[in-house]
Amino acid sequence: MQSKMEKKKTAIVIGAGIGGVTTAARLQRAGFQVTVLEKNDFTGGRCSLMRRNGYRFDTGPSLLLLPDFYHEAFQDLGTSIEEEGIELLRCDPNYTVYFDDGEHVVMTPDLAKMRGVIQKHEGPEGFNRYLQFIQESGTHNALSTRHVLKRNFESWSDMLQLEFTSCVIKLHVIESVYTRASKYFKSERLRRAFTFATMYLGMSPFDAPGTYSLLQYTELAEGVWYPRGGFHGIPNAIVSIGKRMGVEYRLSTPVKSVALTPDQKRATGVILEDGSKLEADIVVVNADLVHSYNNLLPLTEEAKKLANKPMSCSAISFYWSLNTKVTKLDTHNVFLANEYQESFDAIFQRQDLPNEISFYANVPSRIDPAAAPEGCDAVVFLVPCGNLSGTEKNWPEIVQRVKAGVLKVVKARIGVDLGDKIVDEIVSTPHDWQQKFNLHQGAILGLAHDFFNVLCFRPKTKHPTIEACYFVGASTHPGTGVPVCLAGSKITSEQILRNYDMKTPWVTNEQWHMNLRAKEAAMTGGWSSYFVWLLAMFFFYAAWVKYAA
Repeated sequence: MQSKMEKKKTAIVIGAGIGGVTTAARLQRAGFQVTVLEKNDFTGGRCSLMRRNGYRFDTGPSLLLLPDFYHEAFQDLGTSIEEEGIELLRCDPNYTVYFDDGEHVVMTPDLAKMRGVIQKHEGPEGFNRYLQFIQESGTHNALSTRHVLKRNFESWSDMLQLEFTSCVIKLHVIESVYTRASKYFKSERLRRAFTFATMYLGMSPFDAPGTYSLLQYTELAEGVWYPRGGFHGIPNAIVSIGKRMGVEYRLSTPVKSVALTPDQKRATGVILEDGSKLEADIVVVNADLVHSYNNLLPLTEEAKKLANKPMSCSAISFYWSLNTKVTKLDTHNVFLANEYQESFDAIFQRQDLPNEISFYANVPSRIDPAAAPEGCDAVVFLVPCGNLSGTEKNWPEIVQRVKAGVLKVVKARIGVDLGDKIVDEIVSTPHDWQQKFNLHQGAILGLAHDFFNVLCFRPKTKHPTIEACYFVGASTHPGTGVPVCLAGSKITSEQILRNYDMKTPWVTNEQWHMNLRAKEAAMTGGWSSYFVWLLAMFFFYAAWVKYAA
């Protein structure tokens, strides 16, 4: 245990994304002296804001899901969301889904309203099937939270423990989200409305493991939320907490490489772009993982393999300042292509732009009027597209074509011509995502989340051969998305503290012993453990056959 007289251990965190700033605050609270280095002149990474002429836009995330993970992170830092002045606004409806035939589906946590929506498209028995779907999605959510998002997978043995393998069947890992939804919804319209959310993970619903229906559960059971003042309020509050505890933040400070011992077996700090060196006992990398392995660390076969792993999609985003309010748009809106599967195949199989686009529209000023001048709206349109691993494209021409497509679809489906209402425009393309955030191939959500890119197959939270070098963020375990990166921050921080025999401030002695006993019990089980292990191997093999094909 670290004594009060002992000199504080030092840590450098590369990148001020949500995973980086949360890990910095956790380590500072545990006794490290932490410095955060960020290449941009703002914190939050993709979870940041853009402001222009009185309009405010969320650069990336605009839906707050899995709220318990946010509350837990603040509680672990000795405070709460409320104490930090963050007001979470509940979005109701969650969003409206528009189809090409003029129909739309309003998704809401209001059970009575959802009953009417379901029965309109599914008939009298449809609501019972809906409740069964929510029950299954809730099981996926509970098991994933307990066995995946709050556990580290440092080796195969972690995945083959009885406690985890016994729930593999219930997670439906070898069926797709679309396949599972089709068991409960007979109409194509609702199958689409209940599966497109895999795009939050940058995946096709026809490829994403059925486990990820947990997204529908959290939306419909826990609600969709939005922080007043913009999503950046979350990382900004965590930065403020870190500052109060003594974390140093250095913006506009790009890192050239991680400094290593001569034998390249231990991290000793970082080399900045200006050539100067900052020393530290440990380095935590929150920069894009593939970029980091191939640019900040020694180039190895492992790094090259990582660069060839399947990545998530990219996106073309339009940030439009409108000179009026468009009340027909809710806070969150989804416009789905008629050629539903083909639109995903174009993005994920051909790394291209579909002929018929699907897209998401966020109107922050609908729920938070301060996002735009009075009588006006700020609107973000996000159009998923292939990442930069495909053939080179004429992006200026594509942007104009996509913009025309968005305007055409909006006019056709809600009867509003936005073209003459746009007074200012900001555009982000895959190249912009790559340049601004060092995202490999411009993939906005990092590595994909297919079966062989999760659990023990996902890159580890600690470098396999370099001591004192750790990772946190979208492409390492447990995965992408703000709440998941918050969970990953806790996993990485606790791994560091365990390795340095330091107390974890947010875990009481009683909790620590309970966790230890639970882990020991999970590793035992006699013959029952052996048979469950064999069953798990069958499912892993089946998954391999599916995804290899």
